[in-house]
Amino acid sequence: MSRRDDLSPDDRRIWARVAGSVTRARPKKAPRVIPGAAVVDPPAAPQPKAPGKARGVAPSWTPPAPAPARPRGHPEELEPRRQRRLSRERDPIEARIDLHGFGRFQAQDALTAFLLGAQARGYRSVLVITGQGRRGGAGVIRASVHEWLQGPALRGVVSGFAPAARHHGGDGALYVTIRRG
Repeated sequence: MSRRDDLSPDDRRIWARVAGSVTRARPKKAPRVIPGAAVVDPPAAPQPKAPGKARGVAPSWTPPAPAPARPRGHPEELEPRRQRRLSRERDPIEARIDLHGFGRFQAQDALTAFLLGAQARGYRSVLVITGQGRRGGAGVIRASVHEWLQGPALRGVVSGFAPAARHHGGDGALYVTIRRG
């Protein structure tokens, strides 16, 4: 006889309700590796006490060094809730830039100037349209825009970014949130 067979109907109902309320734990993200950042070794395992040491004396313990902090202002993925609010236009998209027809370097300059201007005007979220590229592959601008947004020129401007909803351009556009100036 299995464990489920000896449950009463009320017990089964309660168990089904409890089991339905449980959500699976999300796997932890791997730490980001930042080029040029100092590498911190994991703390060593505690050493066993020497047999001749006196009792009652607290061992000198130092807390482990904190993990190296990410450079301040590094843009992240948008929170899912914020991305959903932008896609449903509950949070307004205050400006847009379309990078179609620009060369790679022209697009980078135009994007940097646009985002700096948006921050100066106090905008909080903008839409960057990159296009999807030709012949089914990612275009040069679309492939480079993530790097530009995370680069040192825009690190103090961009707080996060995420792919846009289909009606805002889908894979060919990004929501970008801007830090307060």
